[in-house]
Amino acid sequence: MTTITAAITAVGGYVPEHVLNNAALEQMVDTSDEWITTRTGIKERRILKPTSLGTSFMAIAAARELIQKKGLNPSTIDLVIVSTATPDMPVSSTAAYVATELGATNAFGYDLQGACSGFLYGMSVASAHISSGRYKKVLLIGADTMSSIIDYTDRTTCVIFGDGAGAVLFEPNEEGFGLQDEVLRVDGNGRSFLKIEAGGSMMPASAETVSARKHFLYQEGKSVFKFAVSNMTRAVNQLLEQNNLTKNDIDYVVAHQANKRILDAIAKNLALQHDQMLINIERYGNTTAATLPLLLWDYEDKLKKNQKLLFTAFGGGFTWGATYLTWAYNN
Repeated sequence: MTTITAAITAVGGYVPEHVLNNAALEQMVDTSDEWITTRTGIKERRILKPTSLGTSFMAIAAARELIQKKGLNPSTIDLVIVSTATPDMPVSSTAAYVATELGATNAFGYDLQGACSGFLYGMSVASAHISSGRYKKVLLIGADTMSSIIDYTDRTTCVIFGDGAGAVLFEPNEEGFGLQDEVLRVDGNGRSFLKIEAGGSMMPASAETVSARKHFLYQEGKSVFKFAVSNMTRAVNQLLEQNNLTKNDIDYVVAHQANKRILDAIAKNLALQHDQMLINIERYGNTTAATLPLLLWDYEDKLKKNQKLLFTAFGGGFTWGATYLTWAYNN
């Protein structure tokens, strides 16, 4: 019996037109281009305007580009997964709306919240659906409107995050290409270091929570940096060991674009060559669940059939992990 693997067969992406560069942030908070660049590696980030367009707007745009490039009939899509920390609404599924707007009339869909690891977790879920044999086309979208939850008077967070969306299509593969293995983990003890305190069941929205600015993202940078570097490095090393690979066997590392210093530390820990790690953080900042698919979108022309890719991410929760995937097509 032929083993079915889940392979990425198409990529799409979208970033908003509005650019928020470091010079503009200098007019908003006590910061400078030099301070931001040396600490984060970010020069600019994209901001969705108006914010009320919602995360679904970007998710739909990214998916439509994929559909157009692939020549895909939306009615053949079986499942739409939207990985996001910033859904359009707290209850109504963003994925359901996205699927309907795309014309995916035969699909079901749901949102997946894994913070910055959301797309990585989504890869695992999409692969499982494909490998079950029940589904042939799974559309996985990573999208976040981080500007909707950022306090632009807080220089520790407002310089880091941006908005964007990326989409990939998973399909069955009988050549052995696609998702090969994964190491996924969580540690709930980390949720106090990276969170939005209000708006959930523990602290419902009220006039007091709004006036106290408790609906914006809070991050304790030093703790997050330490945990991100150590856990992402550990996950990648475990994945390499499980698959009898060395870092020289890997064509590209597709790492969450959280902070250039985190990327540099991971590259150093893994002794990577300069061109092994894909980087675009300088143009988009941290787009949370969108960073991994946006890397694929930006670098799709460099990706060749049978190349070995390692994905890794770290996010609030804490959530983290690594995934090993072989690329299935030439662009």
